Amino acid sequence: MAAAAKKKAELKYEPDEMLRRAMAAWFRAGGSDQPGRDASTIEKAGGKDYVVLRNVNGVLAVYRIRNDGMLKRLRRWPEEIE
Repeated sequence: MAAAAKKKAELKYEPDEMLRRAMAAWFRAGGSDQPGRDASTIEKAGGKDYVVLRNVNGVLAVYRIRNDGMLKRLRRWPEEIE
């Protein structure tokens, strides 16, 4: 339990809010497949944080969380995310 509290303390953003914002961006961009709430995650790769939207078919979209808290959709994402 203490490890989860420590991990949350080092994040500069609210994970649920980032997932919600990424899903909103996905649908605004015309995405038709529904991302799974349980399958979608926030991951770290190469020292950067990413929101990964997934469903049963695999990765739908990846958004990098910029230093200012904005999301940037990636056309190509790090191999570690697959």
